[in-house]
Amino acid sequence: MINNIINNFKDLDKLSKKIMKNGLKFCSVLGIIALTVLVTYNLSFTVPVLYSIGFILFKLSLTFGIEFIICGLVVDKIKAGVI
Repeated sequence: MINNIINNFKDLDKLSKKIMKNGLKFCSVLGIIALTVLVTYNLSFTVPVLYSIGFILFKLSLTFGIEFIICGLVVDKIKAGVI
């Protein structure tokens, strides 16, 4: 099962791999921004809105990362004619 998933990532089309790579970079930057906001909230307890903003941004970055991976795999399979 795990070998099958690894082989799917190795056999991706160049364009799909490039889009997934850039999308995951974007999600990483968004996650770093979210963690920075959460650390700022942790150091200063005066603005509770920072917690909500940081938490929402972190959830958003995780969701986008998962969507980039899943959509990249599905689009590659559609191009290959498997699905």
